[in-house]
Amino acid sequence: MKTRRAWRVTEREAAKREAAESGAARIPGLLAAGAGALRGRAGWALGSVLVLVLGLVGAWLFAGSDRPGTPPDTRARAYQDYDACLLTDEQGIVTGAPAAPVWEGMQAASLDKHIRVTFVPVMGEKSVENARPFLNGLVQRDCEIVVASGAPQVAAAEAAVEKNPKIRFVTVGEAGGAAHDNLVRVAPGASLKGDITATVKRLAREG
Repeated sequence: MKTRRAWRVTEREAAKREAAESGAARIPGLLAAGAGALRGRAGWALGSVLVLVLGLVGAWLFAGSDRPGTPPDTRARAYQDYDACLLTDEQGIVTGAPAAPVWEGMQAASLDKHIRVTFVPVMGEKSVENARPFLNGLVQRDCEIVVASGAPQVAAAEAAVEKNPKIRFVTVGEAGGAAHDNLVRVAPGASLKGDITATVKRLAREG
């Protein structure tokens, strides 16, 4: 015969089973209702929010990729590129030619600084009139330094000094003639190569 306490225990267990069964029975209904809600206006709203969030995250990542990196070292020395152009006679820069040591000096200068060196031989008649178009070609090529070797080339260069004040002219010949701020005369001789090297380097450094 069951006591009152036993009856109470039995009733509590029965109530728990009934609650569990009713809760389990309600889960499919809740899931179905949630799915229906997602298919309705609530679903569109949730989807819109997700798209907006993903867009903001993508924009932030993209903007972060464009952020500047490490700034350049301001202590790094900046060099100015210069074009030093040599005007020679038709022999050019071959060994034994008057312009050969001049060219060697210019090449030595280009090793120490960011100086590009080129040469142009004047072909044809040995005259100032014939050398002038070749000289004008160097001026039009924006040569910052123009070096002239040979009498016709030197005369053409010195005649163009006043008309081209921004160009530094270096002529190889004996001292004489009018002085100009943008003209340097270098005397021929045993030290010609070294003198040309020092002159070109100095002019490039001064700008």
